[in-house]
Amino acid sequence: MHSTEWLGRESYQATIPFLDEIVQGDCRHLLRQLPDECVDVVITSPPYYRQRDYGGMGMGNESSPQEYIENLLEVFEQCVRCTKSTGSLFFNIGDKYENGSLLLVPYLFANEATRRTGVKLINVITWVKPNPEPRQYRRRLVSSTEPIFHFVKSDHYQYHYERFMAHRDMMRSRVRAGNGIGKRYLELIEQSDLTPEQKQEARLALQQAIEEVQRGEIASFRMKIRGIHSEAYGGYEGGRKSHLRNRGFTIIRMYDRAIKRDVIECPVIAVKSPNHPAVYPEFLVQELLHLTTEPGNLVLDPFIGSGTTAVVAKRMGRHYIGFEINPQYCEVAQKRVAETAVQPSLLEFFV
Repeated sequence: MHSTEWLGRESYQATIPFLDEIVQGDCRHLLRQLPDECVDVVITSPPYYRQRDYGGMGMGNESSPQEYIENLLEVFEQCVRCTKSTGSLFFNIGDKYENGSLLLVPYLFANEATRRTGVKLINVITWVKPNPEPRQYRRRLVSSTEPIFHFVKSDHYQYHYERFMAHRDMMRSRVRAGNGIGKRYLELIEQSDLTPEQKQEARLALQQAIEEVQRGEIASFRMKIRGIHSEAYGGYEGGRKSHLRNRGFTIIRMYDRAIKRDVIECPVIAVKSPNHPAVYPEFLVQELLHLTTEPGNLVLDPFIGSGTTAVVAKRMGRHYIGFEINPQYCEVAQKRVAETAVQPSLLEFFV
C-alpha cells in the first residue's frame, strides 16, 4: 500500500496549506494561514526564556518574562484556533532562575493560557530526565524535570488509553517472543572502531539490556557507540559521556512509566548534529501521539526545531506541519524527515 494512500493525504490537500511540510518562517504569521479546527494535536517545545542561543532568531530572548509569555500566548491562541474540538495541545516549557529564584515561567504561562482561551488543563505531565545537564551547585539541587502541559478545548478530546496500553503489551509480547531486538546494535558494534575487548564488553552489556526488556524490567533501551552516535547530551565524568569516551559505548534504559501516571521518564538524546542546541526526544512525541491521535491525523509543531515531531509523526503514519524561523534548523529538520520512512502500527487499526 502506498504511504500517501495509507495516510489519506488527498482528503487534506485541498483545504490545508503546508501539509506534510516544514516551512521556514515566523510561526506567528504562518499559523494565521491555517484554517480553523484543522489540527488534531499540537506538540511543541517553544524556545525557553533566556536559556539557549537559538541563532538570535525568534522567541526566547525577550527583555522580561512577561514579554516572553505574551509572545508565547500569541502563538498559543492561534494554535487553539487551529485545533479541533476533539484535539489536544501539548506545550513543553522549561523554567529559568533569576537572582537565585525560579521565575515559574511555565506555570505563569499555563495559568494565563487557560484564563485567556478557555482551554482546560487536564494534566501537567512531568518529563523526568535521567541524564540532566550537569551543574555543580552548592546551594540547590540539579533540575532534572520539565513540565509538559496537556490542554484540551472540550470534554470530547481523543484519548486512546486502552490502545496505548495494548501497544505496550504488544511490544512486550514481541520482545518475549524474540523479534531480533538489539540486532542492529550488534551489527554496529562489529562495524565500530572499538577494541576487541571493548566490543566484547559492549556485546555482554547489550545482551543484559535485552534480557531486562524480555523480563519486563524495562520498557526499552538505546545504545550509543563511540564514533557512530553522538555523545550523550549533558553527560559528565562518571556518567554516560564518560562511558562513551572510555568504554566505547553506553546504554540508556527507559522505564515503563510513561503516561499511565503523569510522568514520562526519558533521557535527553541528541541526534549527531551540532546544528541545534536542544533536540526534543522522539520517545516523548511517540507516547503523546499513541495516546491522543489515530493514523492519518494531523500533527502541528509551530517550533519544529530539528524536526523531531514531524519525524515521529511521519513514522507513525500521521500528517504533520512544522514551522521553524531559523533557516539552518529548518534545513536539518527537512533532511531528517525526508530520510524517515512510514512505519504504521497495524495494532492501531484493530484495537
